[in-house]
Amino acid sequence: MSDEATGQSNGIPSKKVLGLFALAMINVAAVLSIRNFPSMAVYGWSCIGWYIMGAVMFLIPISLAGAELATGWPEGGGVYAWVKQAFGEKGGFTALFCEWSNNLVWFPTVLSFIASTLAFALTPALANSSWYMFSVMMIAFWGTTAIAYFGEEASTKFGNVGVILGSIIPAVLIIMLGVWWMGSGAALVLPPLTLEAMVPTINVSTLPFFATIILLFAGMEMAGFHALETKNPQKDFPRAMALSAVIIVVCTVLATLAIAMVIPADQLNLASGVMQAIEYFFKAAGMPWLVAPMAILITLGGVVSLAAWLIGPAKGLGIVAEEGNMPPLFDKTNKYGAPVAVLVIQALIGSFISLLYVFLPSVNQAYWILSAMTVELLCIVYVLVFASVIKLRYSQPNTPRPFKIPGGMAGIWLVGGLGMFGTIFAFIVGLMPPSYFTTSGFVYVGSVLLGTFLLAVPPLVFLKFKKASWLKPAGGVR
Repeated sequence: MSDEATGQSNGIPSKKVLGLFALAMINVAAVLSIRNFPSMAVYGWSCIGWYIMGAVMFLIPISLAGAELATGWPEGGGVYAWVKQAFGEKGGFTALFCEWSNNLVWFPTVLSFIASTLAFALTPALANSSWYMFSVMMIAFWGTTAIAYFGEEASTKFGNVGVILGSIIPAVLIIMLGVWWMGSGAALVLPPLTLEAMVPTINVSTLPFFATIILLFAGMEMAGFHALETKNPQKDFPRAMALSAVIIVVCTVLATLAIAMVIPADQLNLASGVMQAIEYFFKAAGMPWLVAPMAILITLGGVVSLAAWLIGPAKGLGIVAEEGNMPPLFDKTNKYGAPVAVLVIQALIGSFISLLYVFLPSVNQAYWILSAMTVELLCIVYVLVFASVIKLRYSQPNTPRPFKIPGGMAGIWLVGGLGMFGTIFAFIVGLMPPSYFTTSGFVYVGSVLLGTFLLAVPPLVFLKFKKASWLKPAGGVR
């Protein structure tokens, strides 16, 4: 029996705790976000075109590329392991570090969403209280970090239940209400559906939105960090990618259209958050009592999304440190196998940025620059992933790949090339300053590029000053 069948890597048995459904739910938790629905619903029927564009230029390519890479190199580590195979330690370390460092400034945005959403289950006015916001953000952040402390099994159980209750069920409820609304004969705010209405309007003002669409499905590679925790990575991973992609696309498109059919676009423009749109939706449907329960469920969905992004890259960084590419501090794990040092470091940095975000509104413009940097950093990650899947077809053609992108070399270039084009284009338009940014465009672009460079370059510094003492001895104790 082969190593793949017995769940061994290099002859060393590895603990398998994730099934097909659990693996798929990791991606769903990382990608499916109800907070994006109202902003997409503003575009009416053309949101279908935007979603199709995002699926064709990113979701499908990253799903296919991730499936081939994870089944060909299922040794764990996600993007680090994949890019390392193609471009060496520098490339793999850079890809992983960019994925990890972009989280540091992204954490406060999802944390503020969690706190403001929970306020609708209590008193909406609480969202205007800085102390309430910061308190709930810290409870959610450190609580999620505490769950990750107890390792893969605890995180998986929490994620499985949380993504169903917090993302899938709310999305299905919104879809069902949309269907009921149509069946009741109530007036729809959307005009009749036509092919022309589904075509997105692409011009200078909507170009920056393209970067949002491409990265709307960012996170589909999260399951790759957990490839070794499955019974059969070669079979389970591509199936999980397909299952998660179907769930994400169906829930996202139908729920967005349900909101667009009920809530006028001007109401969505004026809404400051997803729960205001949800509140309008359920009051219009005559079910205001559902607002508070939905707020709790959507809050849970936000926490699960946070958990997926919190643990995945942290596990990858722990693997990098274990290979001696970072100081021993980053390799500290507990008896559950959780990378405790990385978890604490990112929690401390994220908490500090959250503190500034809540209590210093004057840093808003700087924060928008940081937010733009997260887009650029993710683009670097995905360009390297798409480049890797192409290069490995040439450099390691004989490596067994139980799942291969169909179509031979033409297929790999079509999928990888399409993904690279979409991601590079997103990087370029992501440099365009938003209309509300008052400083000059040159300052904005320069700041974003400088910040992106500073957050992407640390791997090169670590490797430059790498010491033999950083590598853990064969016995596992330094």
